[in-house]
Amino acid sequence: MSEATATRRAARRAGDLAALLRSDRSLTVGLALVVGVLLMAASAPLLSAILGHGPNDQFPDETLDSAGLPVSFAPGFLLGADSSGRDVLLRTLYGSHISLAVGIPATVLSAVIGTTIGLVAGYAGGRTDAVLSELTTIALAFPFLLTALSVVTLNRGAAGTTVVDPVLVVVGIIVLFSWTSFARVVRGMVIELKGRPFVVAARGAGRGHAAVLWSEILPNLAPTVVVLAAVQLPVNIVAEATLSFLGVGTRPPTASWGNMIANAQETALYQVQPFMLLAPAAALFVTVFGFNLLATRLREHLDPRVRGGRS
Repeated sequence: MSEATATRRAARRAGDLAALLRSDRSLTVGLALVVGVLLMAASAPLLSAILGHGPNDQFPDETLDSAGLPVSFAPGFLLGADSSGRDVLLRTLYGSHISLAVGIPATVLSAVIGTTIGLVAGYAGGRTDAVLSELTTIALAFPFLLTALSVVTLNRGAAGTTVVDPVLVVVGIIVLFSWTSFARVVRGMVIELKGRPFVVAARGAGRGHAAVLWSEILPNLAPTVVVLAAVQLPVNIVAEATLSFLGVGTRPPTASWGNMIANAQETALYQVQPFMLLAPAAALFVTVFGFNLLATRLREHLDPRVRGGRS
């Protein structure tokens, strides 16, 4: 392909994307919110450098009143501070790092594992399909919170320290429960696709199973897998916040939206400093809403099953 042809194709795709964004306001809003969340995460170190302090630095003299209660506004602290004198705005921005650092890898790993298992189960059929389907059913049978609490208990060392980084543990717990949705959808699609003429023709031409899966079946699954990942990502972000809220995920003083909300509720100081609760809760809501809106609109445009049902 010549450079001129590649440039024309790139320009055509950019034009198609611009037209799609103009015609679908919900997609534009969802994309704008997601980009805003990413910018919020990226701006945290810059804002920290401008302010001259980090998310865990404590300033009780500047941010706590004479009774030791946090104030909503203080010089240099736009949203005030928490009960330890830490900047609420800065901690909220840094909390997005945890949500994205858990949600994105957990979603990618879930998609890879679930898609692989679904491909093998649906294509191989027979005993292999039965075993892998049973494995999926067993994974679905485990209670999420009970399993999470058990894993965290096993992760504690003799001195009360953690054996494995809690972020990695949370990613593993979420992956353990979220790969099944990919596996079940992909398996069903592969069973339907492997009987299509183009797949039968490829197999009749002597192409190996791996080549058929990679070049014939997987490209037809890709839009659905992308949509599933977009739908699963906000679910995983909420799961991380839930685990942190329960004290299972990220541990203080590391800022995460879950443990910030938990701290605000435990101390009840949100009654005098409402931003302790409002800032992380609003950030979590906007993030989940943006990703959900984007996923819904992507499903409308990319998922062939939805488009086929509309037509």
